[in-house]
Order: sequence, then structure tokens, then C-alpha cells
Amino acid sequence: MSKNALQAQLLKAGLIDDKKAKKINKQAKHAQRTGDSDAAERKKALAKAQAEKLEKDQQLNQERQRQLEEKTLKANIIQMIKQHQIPDTAGEVSYQFVDNSKIKKLHTTQKLYDQIVAGHVVIARLEDGYALLPYPLAERINSKQEGFIVVSNDKDANELDEDDPYAAYVIPDDLMW
Repeated sequence: MSKNALQAQLLKAGLIDDKKAKKINKQAKHAQRTGDSDAAERKKALAKAQAEKLEKDQQLNQERQRQLEEKTLKANIIQMIKQHQIPDTAGEVSYQFVDNSKIKKLHTTQKLYDQIVAGHVVIARLEDGYALLPYPLAERINSKQEGFIVVSNDKDANELDEDDPYAAYVIPDDLMW
């Protein structure tokens, strides 16, 4: 008579009668036909959770992609610096410059020293040391990502600021310390 094993046990125990069992069966069938409101709410909540998870996954994926592109760009710039750095820079003339608020010293030849001061050669950060690069390459590197070029004596930086109170006291770039 009843389709549910629990209902059968309740009938045998005498806790419910046949009328009550039929009424419960009828209500269950009606809820199935019309769509249970709890099930619909659960479906909506599940769909919303899936949409939120998908959006979160997309954001994480975009962040990972951006980090990968940044890492690739950095590796490409390091490779460019290694390929185009000026070889045989060692000499007895020292060029002193500031890197991260620390004074660094680079020993170069007199010819390279003059080119650094004139702005034709720049000093770039390369892993643990420094490399000398031609100015046009340094401009390309700086346009892609900043932070690699340490010293660049380009012409625009040498122009005097109108508000500078020490503009009358010009200090030459080739001043030896």
C-alpha cells in the first residue's frame, strides 16, 4: 500500500493510519509536480555559488597570466642587457653613482667614462652587478619596464629647473670624488 519503507514501518507500529499515509504520499507527489520551493532555492543558490566561483577563478587566472607576462618581460629585458652590454669595461677611472640611496663605484676606461658623462652610455642593473649599455637600447628598455636603468645622463635631465635655488651653482658631471 505504501511505497516508502518508513511509512510501512510506521503503519505497522500504529503511529500513522492509512489516511495519513495517503495524504503524505499525495503531498509528496504534488510537491514533485509543482516543483519543490526548497529545491528551487537550492538550485538558485548552487547556480549563484558556481557563478561566483567561476568569476573568482577567472580573476585568479588573469592575475597568474599578468604575473607570467611580467616575469617573461623581465627575462627578455635581462637577455637584451646581456646581449648588448659593452664588453671590456674594466679600467682605472672610477665612475661613482647612486643606486638605491647607496653610492656605488664602477671602474671604467676614460673613453667609457666620457661617454657615460655625455649620456651616450648608461649604467643598467644586471642581476647582482651592473652593465654598460648604449643609450638607444636603454630608452627601449625603459619604455618596456622601468627599474633596470640606474644612471642615464640624458639631455633632458641636465636642463635647469626654474625653481631651483641652486641653479647658479652648476656642478660639473665629471667631478672626481
